[in-house]
Amino acid sequence: MPGTNLTTETPSPTVLLTVQGFLGELQASRDGEWPADRLAAHAAQRRSLEDAADRDRIVKVGDVVAPFTVPEVDGGQVVLTELLASGPVVLLFFRFEGCPACNAALRGYQLTLAPGLPALGAHLVAISPQVPERLAAVKRRHGFEFPVASDRDLELITAFGIGFEPDDLTRQQYLRDGVDMGATLGTGRWVLPYPTAIVIGSDRVVRFADSHPDWMVRTEAEVLLDAVRSLVR
Repeated sequence: MPGTNLTTETPSPTVLLTVQGFLGELQASRDGEWPADRLAAHAAQRRSLEDAADRDRIVKVGDVVAPFTVPEVDGGQVVLTELLASGPVVLLFFRFEGCPACNAALRGYQLTLAPGLPALGAHLVAISPQVPERLAAVKRRHGFEFPVASDRDLELITAFGIGFEPDDLTRQQYLRDGVDMGATLGTGRWVLPYPTAIVIGSDRVVRFADSHPDWMVRTEAEVLLDAVRSLVR
């Protein structure tokens, strides 16, 4: 979960420009820098989240999304019904602004997803449980032109069934390493979302949903663009 080496650059020319390409470069840098025991622990934690996930509770195609309003980090609000009035909405849930994998993935989405959505009349919103005053840093860091919103009360993360908390042993290890996730998020709680991509149609029905407990795996932009295209043909 913890990490400070943020990957923010475009992948090298030899890497296909995809969201997973950004994450692959992050993993490659870790493979070259981290000791074997740290790499093994990191992989084991991600596997444990995959194994423990209750997929029956995670958002699915056909679910109806209740209207919501969440604060945007620049001081405005993201209002679902207002966005849907002019087109589909793509939600990207990520962990927190300092998460290296989230920075890599969001940078990938900025280059491969965000440019294609306006022509389809669709809106992109990235959402984290971190409080706005801390979450704003990720938007400034990369110059995102799409909204970044805070689900600090866990309204959406709970409704979509994508939240989790580390077990006691993992929490104690983080604290020994000087990481207090409740303090990092600014909420006092350790709840994080599985990285999740959701496409919502104008009728507030979920038309696409993909959630990954392993935070090094994300939904590719082209998959999301295809889901949006299917709604606007």
